[in-house]
Amino acid sequence: MTAILFDLDGTLVDSADGILGSLRTALAELGVPEPASGLGRELLGPPMYVTLPPLLGTAAAEAVIPVYRRVYAETGWLQSAPYEGIDPLLRALAAQGVPLTVATSKQEAAAMMIVEKQGWSELISDVCGDTPSAGRPTKAVVIAAALARRGKGPAVMVGDRKYDVIGARQNGLACFGAGWGYAEPGELLEAGAAAVYATPEALLPALCPPAIQNAHRAAR
Repeated sequence: MTAILFDLDGTLVDSADGILGSLRTALAELGVPEPASGLGRELLGPPMYVTLPPLLGTAAAEAVIPVYRRVYAETGWLQSAPYEGIDPLLRALAAQGVPLTVATSKQEAAAMMIVEKQGWSELISDVCGDTPSAGRPTKAVVIAAALARRGKGPAVMVGDRKYDVIGARQNGLACFGAGWGYAEPGELLEAGAAAVYATPEALLPALCPPAIQNAHRAAR
C-alpha cells in the first residue's frame, strides 16, 4: 500500500504562534530588532538557518538561532494544535493499514515530541526531520531520508508549502497540497502540486489508491 508522508507545521498542526512567538522572544532577549518586513507566516517552512540570515544578517542570525531553539524547546513546541479534521484523517488512514510518516524541516526531536503529545505515535510509523547539525537543510533531503528509512515501496507527500511540492518532485513523488496551511494564494499549484484541498475531509478521498496512482502518473 502506498505510504503517505505528511509535513508537520501547517499541515498536521498549526504551530505558527509557538514558532514566531519563540523567535520574537529570542530577538528581544538578544536586543535584535525585528526586521522591517515583520515576522509573518511566510517564514514558516524552511529551517530558521535558511530563512533568518537574509532578514537579520548572518551574524545576528547565528546568535539568534540557538536562543530560539532553547525557547522553542522550553515552551514553543507546546503551542501546536492539530487542525480540525486531522486527527480523524490520520485515524481513518491508519485503520486502513496505510503506512504514515512525518517528513518535516523541523528538528526531528521536536517533531517527535509534538507527535507524541497529540497521541499519534501509534498511528505514525516514523518521524523524519532535520538534525541538530543541519544535516537535512532542504525538504528534498528530508523526504529522501524518510524514504530511505522506510525502504522500497510507493509513497506520496502531503504538505502546505511550495517546499513540500518541490522536495516531493525531486524525489519522484506526487504532492497533494494542504490548502489550510501557510501557503500564499496559488503557491502550491504554481509549484506543481497534484491538487490542493481546502480541508482534511476533502483530502481523504484523494488518498485512496486510484487517486494516488493518477497523481503519480501526472507527476511523471
